[in-house]
Amino acid sequence: MRTLVSKFRNILKNTDTKYIRNIHNTIPWNDRLIAILGSRGVGKTTLVLQHIKLHEDLDSTLFVYADDIWFSTHSLLSLAETFYKEGGKVLYIDEIHKYKNWSQEIKNIYDSYPDLKVRYTGSSILDLQKGSYDLSRRVLEYQMYGLSFREYIALNYGTEIPIHTLEQILANKINFPYTEHRPIALFKEYLKTGYYPYFKEEGYEQRLDKTINAILEVDIPKFAELSISTAEKLKMLLYIIAQSVPFKPNYSKIARDLNIHRNTVSDLMVWLDKADLINILHDETEGYKLLGKVNKIYLNNPNLAFVLADDEPNIGNVRETIFLSWMRVTHKVTASNASDFKIDKYTFEVGGRKKGQHQIKDVDNAYVVKDDIEYGHQNEIPLWAFGLLY
Repeated sequence: MRTLVSKFRNILKNTDTKYIRNIHNTIPWNDRLIAILGSRGVGKTTLVLQHIKLHEDLDSTLFVYADDIWFSTHSLLSLAETFYKEGGKVLYIDEIHKYKNWSQEIKNIYDSYPDLKVRYTGSSILDLQKGSYDLSRRVLEYQMYGLSFREYIALNYGTEIPIHTLEQILANKINFPYTEHRPIALFKEYLKTGYYPYFKEEGYEQRLDKTINAILEVDIPKFAELSISTAEKLKMLLYIIAQSVPFKPNYSKIARDLNIHRNTVSDLMVWLDKADLINILHDETEGYKLLGKVNKIYLNNPNLAFVLADDEPNIGNVRETIFLSWMRVTHKVTASNASDFKIDKYTFEVGGRKKGQHQIKDVDNAYVVKDDIEYGHQNEIPLWAFGLLY
């Protein structure tokens, strides 16, 4: 275990704590079992290391990678036993999806050592397959997303902007430092390279391309137990979506094009959605919203569009993509029968600065979300302002 402790201390030395994302303040860190899930590259590891560095007693805390070579001859359960006997109180396990039978061993640790707190990070698709041992009654799960526009500005420029409620934004009560920054210019930067926290590193697009391939070639096939041929179809499906978003799915046609069963297409869509590569927009329904028919499929965020598209992404698609990407974090979003999106009692039409009111003129609580405007007026709201929601 000494090797693991040494690695942990070295990692912690290089952890920057200048900017802590807001999700940190929403997590009850004193709970016994906490899971932080999210797509590759959204900052899960950084978040837990920052918390450890600022708030934990290092003498009773341990952070390990689930794929560390140490586990080739040891188990998580044996680590927990040794750590606990030596006075350990908080165990952090990073990328737990890379450890076989993780759910069984986490359950055993939870049941065997009630005084030991465990936190683990993992892929956003973990909730598809919690493993053969149900942890849902034991674990508190938190989903982590990419950077909002507000967080991008804070991380890249050091300017803190308060989180806004949807009601504040719709009332055009937006607290933005106009004297320091021009929101439209920063927003254009963000759309291309601002969603993932590693945007400051060189070769961002190449890194993002590698992230996408790792999700498609490693993460999803492992959890879904896909054959090599089906995994290849997964990549082809994402490419098809990327070239035609927002994508109105015809599952029968896709099945013919990919030479797979129609039900397999539906399964692949679910995995792409859970892996945070796409967002599935459902129709409005009278009952439970998620049971509504699939209306459109978008890429998860515009950064993906700029990497995956053969040509410059259509700006109209980019606008709808980022609106949905932000809004789904804090609200349930469905397709609108009258316009683009429906959120609670509100209807939203998304477009450029010249977008008119004709599509929503007879709709109550309707708003036009406009790109390329700095200030809102009445029911016209700047698109970038919705990036202040989290």
